[in-house]
Amino acid sequence: MPRRLIQFIVLFAVILLFIVFNLENKCDISIIFKEIHDVPVFLVTFFSFVIGMLITLPFIFGYQLRKKKKPEDKKRGPITPSNLPNSNHYGID
Repeated sequence: MPRRLIQFIVLFAVILLFIVFNLENKCDISIIFKEIHDVPVFLVTFFSFVIGMLITLPFIFGYQLRKKKKPEDKKRGPITPSNLPNSNHYGID
């Protein structure tokens, strides 16, 4: 628990330092028909990360659904020579 708290505090401090050092840096954003002027760089970076995380959500849930859909045959288990039918002879009578 203390390790996670320390990691969170360090991460929060790094983000806070990034914001403080970039308060005066501004940029223009052009979205197809609209242009927004003098947007702080830290806001652009923050929203870019948020949008990136939102875009990855369908891939994560899709992977988990595919992983759950593969039912294993629990009766037989993995195929080994001992659980193959007629494993004593190889088709030779």
